[in-house]
Amino acid sequence: MASYMAIEDLRKAVDIPKDNTVSRVIHQDARAKFVVLGLAGGQEISSHTVALATAVQVLEGQVRFSLDGEENELATGAWVFLEANVQHAVYARSDAILLLTLLQ
Repeated sequence: MASYMAIEDLRKAVDIPKDNTVSRVIHQDARAKFVVLGLAGGQEISSHTVALATAVQVLEGQVRFSLDGEENELATGAWVFLEANVQHAVYARSDAILLLTLLQ
């Protein structure tokens, strides 16, 4: 197994379906899981928690990110870190691609 992984453009790791969301695990090991998430404009991931600390980077697009009830308007280049079990939700204002890093 290779000791590295290189992806030229994470934005091309998923094709955003019309009126839906898609996710692709690009790497997972004992320390972390990396997921590229594509959301069509208008799609929403309802309020939930994750049992792991998570970082979210907006690779493309605009999203409304709700964190513990506080609304945040985020666009390409934005980054968010959440401790485990923080209530959050995402609404795609436009087609959007996110990189999720879940720390094991």
